[in-house]
Amino acid sequence: MNKESDKANLEATARRVLAIESMAVAKLAEKIGDSFRAACELCLGCSGRVIVTGMGKSGHIAGKLAATLASTGTPAFFVHPGEASHGDLGMITRKDVVIALSNSGETSEIITLLPLLRRLDVGLITMTGKPLSTLASAATVALDVTVDEEACPLNLAPTASTTAALAMGDALAVALLESRGFTQEDFALSHPGGSLGRKLLLKVADVMRTGDDVPAVTSATPVIDGLMEMTSKGLGMTAVVNNDNRLEGIFTDGDLRRQIDQEIDFKSAKMADVMNASCKTISPDELAAEAVHLLEQYKITSLVVVKEDGSVAGALNVHDLFRAGVM
Repeated sequence: MNKESDKANLEATARRVLAIESMAVAKLAEKIGDSFRAACELCLGCSGRVIVTGMGKSGHIAGKLAATLASTGTPAFFVHPGEASHGDLGMITRKDVVIALSNSGETSEIITLLPLLRRLDVGLITMTGKPLSTLASAATVALDVTVDEEACPLNLAPTASTTAALAMGDALAVALLESRGFTQEDFALSHPGGSLGRKLLLKVADVMRTGDDVPAVTSATPVIDGLMEMTSKGLGMTAVVNNDNRLEGIFTDGDLRRQIDQEIDFKSAKMADVMNASCKTISPDELAAEAVHLLEQYKITSLVVVKEDGSVAGALNVHDLFRAGVM
């Protein structure tokens, strides 16, 4: 077999696998009905946590489902069924709901837990490919994730079946998310380290420069001294303030270039002569993402941060926002 035929066979196999798994997921839509609604209601009515369990490949899917639920407003965690019968069952309380994944519905480690779950009287949601299995029969709500065939040519390795379980788990998590009115801000609170978390949680006050790091001069300051202040603070601008630290204007690198064109006398001119009094500012309580929006909207590189009383609280530029991971 030559390299071209090898390549063709590999591509054909990939397309076949994707076709089988796509069909498996598409057919799940036909199974959404009373059982799915009942599973959602059971989770929404849970005053404890949703415990997700599964063995082998189903265990990996169960772990992902627990993580998705937990990050989208439904408190959840994964319990290994093998460990559960050796002490970890103590993690499950009467207030919880259990979701058990097993394609065969006969996984011994999970079946062993059924009498104990009955004793706790917890709600049991199952995802199986065998609606008449022991596990499905014991469920409070059984979700059917049957597939016609695995993508594995031997019809043995869990492939289409795990994809179907994954998709059904996502459908459940998103349905719960919407029912709870889960927002972007809620998502950010559980993902503070992610880019969305930074954009939705970080305030201007968290990233701005303060104190001696803020370039500021008075309107009576000679321009030459104002330039020294700009250079020493490295923000490409300086705020112009009155004696009460209230903002009167701003002077930037761009303003400097324009004044050079007008051949101003930098030795005699004061900052009041060259400053821009109609500058853009932002409040320290605004989201840092709003600072990004202003910089992009007005094609500027820095902002003075001003309090409600007009006094200067700080300053920032694009580099500060880059370092904070907001841009």
